[in-house]
Amino acid sequence: MQTPHKANLMNHPLQEYFSALDRLKKNQPINLPKRTKITNDAVSLEAGRSKGSIKKSRSMFASLILDIEQAAAEQFKRSNQESEKLERAKQSATQYRLELEAALERELSLLYELYEIKKQLAQITGANVLPIRPEGKCQHST
Repeated sequence: MQTPHKANLMNHPLQEYFSALDRLKKNQPINLPKRTKITNDAVSLEAGRSKGSIKKSRSMFASLILDIEQAAAEQFKRSNQESEKLERAKQSATQYRLELEAALERELSLLYELYEIKKQLAQITGANVLPIRPEGKCQHST
């Protein structure tokens, strides 16, 4: 939805700047890399103008500068939210890795305990060979 001042700019010289700002907000720039930080200079360059062409001293840029500041604040807020989400995901991955390692340690401990029990059973029964796997079952298929 266009703001009222944008609707009146269809043939206005600032239209290129507002279009550039919209592309930067949508992360679909033409002249700059994606995820470019929204600034006055970035909007100028995206509009195909020279860096510094948006001047605070020129009243014609007042509404554009306000829109740029709002867009930059929103971009910063989204960036912080994404950073927090990424940090939570990293913490979850670390927690899952620790839980997996603990489960593997338990599994290994149980396998060792089973091996020791089978060894004791082999001594009691007089068997010379300890079966590693049940007969007739193979993990690898050829």
